[in-house]
Amino acid sequence: MNQDQAPDRRVAIIGLGYVGLPLAVAFTEAGLAVTGIDANPARVSELNGGTSPIDDVPDERLRAALSAGFRAVAPAEAHLGDVDGLFVCVPTPVTSTKDPDLGPVLAAGELVRSGLRPGHLVVLQSTTFPGTTSGPFRAVLERETGLVAGRDFDLAFAPERVNPGDPSSSGSGVPRLVGGTTPTATARAAAFFRRVNDRVVELSSPEAAEMAKLLENVFRNVNIAFVNQLALLCERMGLDVWEVIDAAATKPFGFMRFTPGPGVGGHCIPVDPYYLAWRAREFDFTDRFIELAADINLHMPRHVVDLAATALNEHERALKGAKVGVIGVAFKPNVGDARESPAAHVLAGLRSRGADVRFHDPHVARFRDADGVTSESTPLDALLDWADLVVVVTAHAAIDWDAVFERAPIVVDTVDASRGHRVAERRLLRLGAGWGR
Repeated sequence: MNQDQAPDRRVAIIGLGYVGLPLAVAFTEAGLAVTGIDANPARVSELNGGTSPIDDVPDERLRAALSAGFRAVAPAEAHLGDVDGLFVCVPTPVTSTKDPDLGPVLAAGELVRSGLRPGHLVVLQSTTFPGTTSGPFRAVLERETGLVAGRDFDLAFAPERVNPGDPSSSGSGVPRLVGGTTPTATARAAAFFRRVNDRVVELSSPEAAEMAKLLENVFRNVNIAFVNQLALLCERMGLDVWEVIDAAATKPFGFMRFTPGPGVGGHCIPVDPYYLAWRAREFDFTDRFIELAADINLHMPRHVVDLAATALNEHERALKGAKVGVIGVAFKPNVGDARESPAAHVLAGLRSRGADVRFHDPHVARFRDADGVTSESTPLDALLDWADLVVVVTAHAAIDWDAVFERAPIVVDTVDASRGHRVAERRLLRLGAGWGR
């Protein structure tokens, strides 16, 4: 690449969700000229109107970025040839058979290719399996262009580390990992990120950066699976898993606290083990440990449905025909992000066994369960007046928990939201602990 070219300062970001939008705003605040590209026309209109669709970027901050020159456009309106760096921040889901779905990444690659020119820097940020950047993504970029990565343009992978609901996770204090297909590509991508990150760690290759990102997320998935298994064992042994975890967490070294729950959700944790396991099989390596952990967490919503049936049986009621209120459908507390939420399988599982199901979530107005049934959030008071049983899936701080545990006839608590509350005998069934407190 030509080292005498003007400093990179024009940026296009493809995908304006939980990863792309914070990055676009941060680059704008650093003085770069930023164009955001999103295939959703409603998202483009919303952003240009100064309304942020994600909690981590307040409207005021978005409006300041718009005043500083940031604009969102549809793919057809993007002028990619005018920018220096292109950053791809699109989802990487799995198929129904738990295989990687690179469709969004490759579609973004085709968009980049339509405007690719010599001198460009292309950075993939979507979490994916090792070999994606240098393999299928690079192949899409080079196809029919006559351009070659490392010779005509620079190509790198820099994984996102966004934790929805925690604005600091997309801030300057979180170190950034960067691995390019050449040392020049690595250095150039790192220079971009040093404008918005206090520390940038340069790795030897895109594959190393891709694997590091999977390690971060699979580490969480495996440990959550372990405590979920421990919770099931404690139920059988008549122990309180929450008491056991609290006790173990008093050790000041060699222990990291993880807690059980109704499953895992979000854009990475439920998906990434399957990306790694799938890639391992291509090397004739079966990673049973990782696959088992993912399957354990995938099973937890079914166990929650079983707990609901058990709780009703204790009161001589059947799950079929019962009115069940689910509290919290976001994948984690205090956010409106319901992607891959275990609540989708909890609601679908309850309905499949004949229950009449409604939900309340102060952050999620509409929710689609795993069977495609869409419903709207019911006000908490109305839900408590209506329900025969309440299942707590997500413990949002905005929920009136005093009202829940005082008024609900029976509660199945999957996340220890009842801590600090005393509930009448046989009215509270806790995951990993049994009846009462």
